[in-house]
Amino acid sequence: MNLPLLGAADIEALGPTGAVDALEAALRGGLDPETAPARHHVTVPGGELLIMPATTQQVTGVKIAGVAPANPARDLPRITGSYLLLDAPTLLPLALLDGAALTTLRTPAVSALAIRHLTGPVVRHLVLFGTGPQAYGHLTALLAERQVERITVVGRNPQRADALAAHARRRLGTDARTAEAPGAKEVSTADLVLCCTTSATPLFDGALVPDGATVVAVGSHTPDAREVDTALVARSAVFVESRSAALSEAGDLLIPVAEGVFRAEGIHGNLAELVTGRVPGGELARFDGPRFFKSVGMGWEDLAVAAAVHRNSAP
Repeated sequence: MNLPLLGAADIEALGPTGAVDALEAALRGGLDPETAPARHHVTVPGGELLIMPATTQQVTGVKIAGVAPANPARDLPRITGSYLLLDAPTLLPLALLDGAALTTLRTPAVSALAIRHLTGPVVRHLVLFGTGPQAYGHLTALLAERQVERITVVGRNPQRADALAAHARRRLGTDARTAEAPGAKEVSTADLVLCCTTSATPLFDGALVPDGATVVAVGSHTPDAREVDTALVARSAVFVESRSAALSEAGDLLIPVAEGVFRAEGIHGNLAELVTGRVPGGELARFDGPRFFKSVGMGWEDLAVAAAVHRNSAP
């Protein structure tokens, strides 16, 4: 059997809008994130191995991803891996995909899907924390979904922050600049904040985020790490991919829960409920505080995007 190998170019050809549409179609088609298989974590010498299975009636798949924290210092990618896509009824392999490229497309697409339902069509001021592949990917996905008037990039490495800001200016043809961490002043005027970092501690004071603004955090997936603080969670309408995944992996929520400041019942909705309108738009419009979407990454998302890449690459 000659198994098709779908590399970065094949995955990028789907584009951010194609990936967002694939995720939305899966949820509108009845996929329940709460019953999706859990991610498995294995500690290995180079870092962490993640095994992420998922299935529908049509396709089944599994991503094996490596998280190697020391790799960037070696000029190697932090995220590695492969994705095996199979026909669900027969379990015959359909394709093998570049797992890192799939993650780079999928994660921003999840955020963009939430943004599609949480924000208006114009983002007046985006504050983007992070300067790595996910920051670039999130910028691309956001620009496919929304008009952005101004961008502030906040990063620990000034050179990398400047490079991302220059990239944003080329894409936007408008105002994009950098700010030194923690970027508190910038957050106070933002209507969208994207957190795409490896930080284990909060990036900014959540009390400064304006009412009505949206914050998206994607960088952590362990109970002891978070990019946003308790103050933000306590005053926000909170949305997650699934309650079960968030309440087992998302330190952004689990730490406030442990502090007694936030309760699991305080989650306003999961992504399926948001997409299908089971979180009433009027109810959200009446909420005075910020909107916070926390993702940890789930196998069903990889499957939905991998299947779309496979269909898109068919002759």
